[in-house]
This record gives sequence, structure tokens and C-alpha cells, in this order.
Amino acid sequence: MVHTIIDAYSDEASGLGVPPYLGTHVRYAAGVLNNPYYLTIDDLRKLHTKENKRAMITNKKIKNTTRSSEEIRKILSKTKVLVVVGGVHVPGKYLSAEPATVRELLQLIKPYNCLKILFGPAAYGSEAHGGRRTPKQYRDYLKNHFHEILTAGQLLKLDAVVNNKDYTLKRETFTDIEPFIQKGVEIVKQHPDYPNFIMLELETGRGCGHGACSFCTEGIKHAVEFRSVKNILSEMRLLSKLGVKHFRFGKQSCFYSYRNGDVTKIEKLLKGAHALKPKVLHIDNVDPVHVDVARTKLVVKYCTPGNIAAFGVETFDKEVMKQNNLNVHDPKTVINAVKIINKYGLKRGSNGMPTFLPGINIILGLAGETKQTLELNKEYLKYMLDNDLFIRRINIRQVGIYLGTQMEKTGLKYLRKNKRHYYRFRHDVREQIDHPMLQKLFPQGTILKSLRTEVHKGNTTFCRHIGTYPLIIGIKERIPLNQWVNIKIKKWMLRSAVGELA
Repeated sequence: MVHTIIDAYSDEASGLGVPPYLGTHVRYAAGVLNNPYYLTIDDLRKLHTKENKRAMITNKKIKNTTRSSEEIRKILSKTKVLVVVGGVHVPGKYLSAEPATVRELLQLIKPYNCLKILFGPAAYGSEAHGGRRTPKQYRDYLKNHFHEILTAGQLLKLDAVVNNKDYTLKRETFTDIEPFIQKGVEIVKQHPDYPNFIMLELETGRGCGHGACSFCTEGIKHAVEFRSVKNILSEMRLLSKLGVKHFRFGKQSCFYSYRNGDVTKIEKLLKGAHALKPKVLHIDNVDPVHVDVARTKLVVKYCTPGNIAAFGVETFDKEVMKQNNLNVHDPKTVINAVKIINKYGLKRGSNGMPTFLPGINIILGLAGETKQTLELNKEYLKYMLDNDLFIRRINIRQVGIYLGTQMEKTGLKYLRKNKRHYYRFRHDVREQIDHPMLQKLFPQGTILKSLRTEVHKGNTTFCRHIGTYPLIIGIKERIPLNQWVNIKIKKWMLRSAVGELA
């Protein structure tokens, strides 16, 4: 029986699966299925798109194809089980890929007569469903199009559905699914960025020790549980043998909380990963409240340059922090965490990037938000800029409403109330903070090494490092794609830079 995975791309609070990243959900599903084919949403789009080979702009909606149109059609025609993985909970701007909207996805898979299963974060909701439906209405809508709708924590049920096994509803543990994780590694060989440019997240734990922030599904998806150092390194070792060179410990709510913050276990994990000599070894999420000197030193020692700790700050307004049960209760905690990481991570590494810096996440539309909330956000960000407390990037997004969260009850009340202020807020942050921060971090003449040329826009080539939240650099030349280049910084845009070949 032919099994096929459609990767519609995922982006959630604890994990990224947008090229060049291949997310964990695809790999775990591959461990369940019988030697599955891997197709991207770009492959399906390609069947309905007349490609202009003379176009001067890279079409990111079909950039990440895996096969010829003839091969894609042949695979889909004989597929008996189609597992669709996707779901965007924390949407961003993507340089070389475009996650599928739910409407688009359903249109593209409609012609195929097979068992259709939705697996992953889309089961809770997706920014791409347009906000016209409540989470419950969204779920009912999906039931009309899929035989099964499974969350990422129902891998055992996926196994039962696909392989006709008896299934008793239970809470999965890593012990249950570890064999599937190890078995699923081979799927990476079908990814369009394999082997030189693919980036893989390795899951270290599930759930959130803090509980549940009002907007987040991480605290309600799973109880707190950690993978063993042995199993994480075993997966990484298998992937390394397949030629994968870029890794991120990103599939967790807070890397510093691995094994409840056990410094010995964290060092064992990082040291073991470092020993495998990856080209890139980064982390992702960190709660500022857990930042300390000991764990920061370990990250700096064993990880590669350009690393970023994404801080889920969300707001600098104490009242909004309280109403939304955020993990940070005082803005001073954030300032202290930035100081610690700056102290040990600001030194430039071999690729020209600072070794380790924080990033700040801001969410608009949380319960209790006022116009004054936005002013407080700007004040604290400006304080960091003025005092040379460096942050690599500021991510601003509007809150999403997902099944089972506190925001499902709150709704979009505050988002609608304050939306008229958001354009000015974003503009001020980009112009008054992001831009001068880039100027300070990357002065004219700074040399950055080993960037991948990724897309064209006219006669400009955009490139970036493989890694976590890499800086985008525009080069005013049309350089062949998928080349490694060194560049010299010439000037800065609001969130990116302009350079020349060095």
C-alpha cells in the first residue's frame, strides 16, 4: 500500500517546519508509515502552476518541489493513505517558502480518492483559516474533508489508523514513540534542501512547566516530559550519518528548562551534540525567568555562532502579563536575562555573527492590552537599544485563537479595540529600534561568512546563514542560487541589510 506525506509546513510556538527546516511531525509520521513518499505543498501547487522559467523573481510558492510533475502525479494516483502535516500558529514572513492556507490545502487534495489524515498543529487551528470560524467551527469544517484529524500528540493513533491496529486512547510518552522517531529519519533524503541546506529541529521535551499562557497550546497539548540525552543524541547521530549538518534544539517551550534545568544533563546533551561536529548547532525558545550564567556559558561553549534564544516576553505591561498568565511577571526579569546573554554571547564567532544573542517576541491583542501597553513595549525596547543591550531580532505578531486556550474565551476583543494603533507601533519599533540596533550590531564593513544564496528578486540576490532567525542580506547582483558566499555589510534596511561579495 502506498503511503504519502504532504508537507504543508508548520510554524508553532515550540517548533518550525518551513523550509529549509523539516519539522518533527513529518519525521515522526514517516516512522509510522510504510516507506512513505514525501511531497511538499509546492509539489501540489506545481501541478496547477504554469512556471515561467524566465521570471526574474523566485516563486517561493513552488520553489521547494521534490520531483517532476509527472512523478508527482504518478505518486498521487497510486496513494492509498495521504497524511497531511501543517498548521501555522505563530505566522511569520518566510523568505523562500509559503505555508499552505487551509482553504488552499483542501482544494489541492480534493481530487485524490484515498484515506486522508490531518496530523499536527493544524488540528488545533491555524492562522491560515482566516479567523472567520471559532476553533470549534474550524474543527467541524475539517471533519468534512479528512477521515481523521490528529494532533501531534496522537502518533500512536496515527499508527493504529494506518496499520489497522486496536487503539485505546492514552497519553503518549516518549517511550511509546521513540522507535517511530528513530525509524523516521530516512525521510530527510526526499527533502528539497537535502543534504547541504536542510535544517532539522530535535525535540528535547514536551509541555510547559509554567502552565498555560493565555494564547499558547503548548501547555495543553502535553504533560511535561523530557526525552533522554541518549535518545536525542541517537537521533542526531543517525541524521548525521545521512549527511545532515544543521541542527537546532528547538522543539521545546524552554531549552534552559531541559530536565527541569539540570545543568549536568544540559551539558551532557550539548557536549554530545558538539562531538558530532555539526556545521550548525543552535537552540530556540528560552523563558527569560530561567536565564542564568551557568546554562548560558554552556550554550556559548558548545553551540555554533549566530545562535539566538527566542524570549517569549509577549508584553512589557505588568497588568497584561498577569491577566494572560505569562511566564514573565516583571519586565526587569527580561532586562536581566538580556544582560546575562550579552555578557557571554556578544563576541563574534567564525562566521562573523555574535555567538549568542536573545530575541524578543511581542504579541498584540492579549487580554488587558491598552494603547499604553504599546508605549511600554516601545519604552523597554528603546531602553535596551540606548544601553547597548543587544537583541538580534524583535518578532511582532497578532494573537491567534486556538482550541482549548484561555484566548478562546477572551476572543478578539482587545485585538479589534487596539488594531488602529498597531501600524504606528510596528513602524516605530522597526524604524526607531530595529534599524539602529542592526547598525550597532553590524557596522559597515562587517564580514559575514558562509551564507546561502536563496532567492532572486530582479537583479538582487537574497542570502542568509542556515540557522535560527538568520539575518537576511540583499546583494545587488544576480548570483546563482544555492551557493555559499561571504559578504561585506554596506548598509541597513529596517530588519535586514545590504551587502556585497567579500
